Amino acid sequence: MPVEIIGWVAPRISSEMIITSGPYFDLDVITKTAQVHENGGFDRVLVGYFSDAPDGAMIVAHAASVTTKLQFLLAHRPGFVAPPLAARAFATLDQLSLGRLAVHIIAGGSDADQAKDGDYSTHADRYLRCTEYIKLMRLTWTRKEPFDFKGQFYKTNDTQSHIQCFQRPHIPVYGGGGSDAAINSLAPYLDTFMLWGEPLKDTKRFMARVRNKSKANKQTLKFSLSTRPILADTESKAWEKAETIHKKIVELRRGIAAPKPSNVGSQRLLSAAAKSEIHDTCLWTKLAVATGARGNSTALVGTPDTVAKAMLEYYKIGATSLLIRGYDPLIDAEQYGKELIPKLRHLVKNYDKVHNASLKN
Repeated sequence: MPVEIIGWVAPRISSEMIITSGPYFDLDVITKTAQVHENGGFDRVLVGYFSDAPDGAMIVAHAASVTTKLQFLLAHRPGFVAPPLAARAFATLDQLSLGRLAVHIIAGGSDADQAKDGDYSTHADRYLRCTEYIKLMRLTWTRKEPFDFKGQFYKTNDTQSHIQCFQRPHIPVYGGGGSDAAINSLAPYLDTFMLWGEPLKDTKRFMARVRNKSKANKQTLKFSLSTRPILADTESKAWEKAETIHKKIVELRRGIAAPKPSNVGSQRLLSAAAKSEIHDTCLWTKLAVATGARGNSTALVGTPDTVAKAMLEYYKIGATSLLIRGYDPLIDAEQYGKELIPKLRHLVKNYDKVHNASLKN
């Protein structure tokens, strides 16, 4: 199947190695970033959720208005908006964008960060709540007649929505997490389970755990995997560039103690880093250590050919969606569009052709 390539849109230019300046919300940045990704051949862009950030749905609405094909993955934390209200808002945005929306459900890995928005639920309860949230949203999207819902976290009566999703039966639902709670609560109900870039062996093993749980609800589950490609026209230049990025990050974080992450996904990245700085052909974990593995932080380093081949290996084991985000966001997105994405799509097309032929024989 065609590989889905996901990028990243934010309200200002920022990364772990950039000293941010200017307004936190820059309309021109949103416009340019969205158009760069569309012109670069990305299928979709993620709009993140942060406890101090501008509203992601509004960012998507604007980005959709200045593009025609680019799709969007809107990060959303359950617990602050009632599921039927969220479902209607997402359906409305899907209609406005003519079917270009997906939602990324985030339980929230930090108790302290959740508290900033007034949520004091436990980690386990947040994932259990996600299960009900997704169920109730899907009912709101698909039921034509009023319905009642009663769960541990939500109870509604005569719920009905007169706005349905542009996509049928509803917009795609993404989500993820590294803990048992995440797998148990989300895998049976998601369309796509999102992973961070771990070594191939570990990724394959983790995917098997998630698949086994998704089968409990007879759900056909896809996987998305996130990495930070660092490219140059030679291997040596790529690694020099990678070390320069690491140096800048370390300098910016000097004197800032990286707290031990409480979420299992970050712990898994640091565990991989403790075993080796480089895994497989070019998966580099040094940046995960430098940033405390806060989110997508493992890099694929090398020439576009090397990195495209490394990404293909993740595709082969089931990651049919690949999220790539650079440390110099706009410049890197342009480079990915010119040098990396065409090579990856060519490799995937050839692999699928050979693989499908072998299945017929």
